[in-house]
Amino acid sequence: MKKIYPLTLLLFLSMICSAVAQQKGERWSIEKAEAWYKQHDWINGANFIPSNAINQLEMWQEKTFSPELIDRELGYAESIGMNVMRVYLHSLAYKADPEGFKKRVDRYLDIANKHAIKTMFVIFDDVWDKTPKIGKQPEPKTGTHNSGWVQDPGDPASGEEKNFPELEKYVKDIINTFKDDKRILLWDLYNEPGNEGKGNESLPLLKNVFEWAREVNPSQPVSAGLWSWGLTDLGAFQALHSDIITYHNYGDPEDHRRVLELLKSHGRPMICTEYMARTRNSRFANIMPMLKEENIGAINWGLVNGKTNTIYAWNTPIESGEEPVEWFHDVFRKDGTPYRQDEADLIKKLNNKK
Repeated sequence: MKKIYPLTLLLFLSMICSAVAQQKGERWSIEKAEAWYKQHDWINGANFIPSNAINQLEMWQEKTFSPELIDRELGYAESIGMNVMRVYLHSLAYKADPEGFKKRVDRYLDIANKHAIKTMFVIFDDVWDKTPKIGKQPEPKTGTHNSGWVQDPGDPASGEEKNFPELEKYVKDIINTFKDDKRILLWDLYNEPGNEGKGNESLPLLKNVFEWAREVNPSQPVSAGLWSWGLTDLGAFQALHSDIITYHNYGDPEDHRRVLELLKSHGRPMICTEYMARTRNSRFANIMPMLKEENIGAINWGLVNGKTNTIYAWNTPIESGEEPVEWFHDVFRKDGTPYRQDEADLIKKLNNKK
């Protein structure tokens, strides 16, 4: 056997460590994050789901995937200059048909790219129904906000470590498939971890999804939006591990400014990935110009009024199904007519779009 001398062994181990470090990504430096942010025009857009889908599963399952409708509705967004959509995926749609799911994701990205729109994909989600099921989805409850939205992977599924190997496979396959895809702006790894009373029960999956994403090391940044200032453990982890600081705020301008001033302390570019609830005085007119002035990305909830029923406010159903006096979310009616023309005009103006 050939003798290996100590110096040779040290060099060999150093090369292995270097290769491992290159394969596994680390949190971006502030300088890298700032350089990435400067490459883009002011980021603005909406959380998008086509109007014929009640939830993420109905959007992505083969039988209900609707590229023609997606094309038409993203055209509405393009018409007012929006350049990014935040779109939720779902692990059950992947589990049922991994290759078909990835083909549909690619098809969606082609459509969005045609409209000069980049995509921010959301991986996991702790909001609303705890028991997602593959197959036919429920019909909307009349006049009720987001009556069919489902968590991913659900509860208690999100806290059961026996599920983690399968979730790891999903996360790594999806991110690896699109890790260098310029049509993707950012990976939003976990929407509102700890919501629906979960609290720190979501911390293990939150930590794991960041680790899995770093192991893939995509060219796009990764983040998870801050949303509840009472969940200190979760919030601290999100803030300290995100490349770009993302956050949610549905408060009035005073409340929103207080939050963004606090988040500036991280010294990183920022994107507000959820805002605009008219009856809470979070409006395009009083929030969007402020975010542009601060060079903070602005992604409101909702593009087209549809089966999610997000024109109705949280926890205040209108059982008759009548249109509310003032819409809570959303920009367009199904035919492409803006709910408020003055809002559409403002968004176009802020995007320097004639």
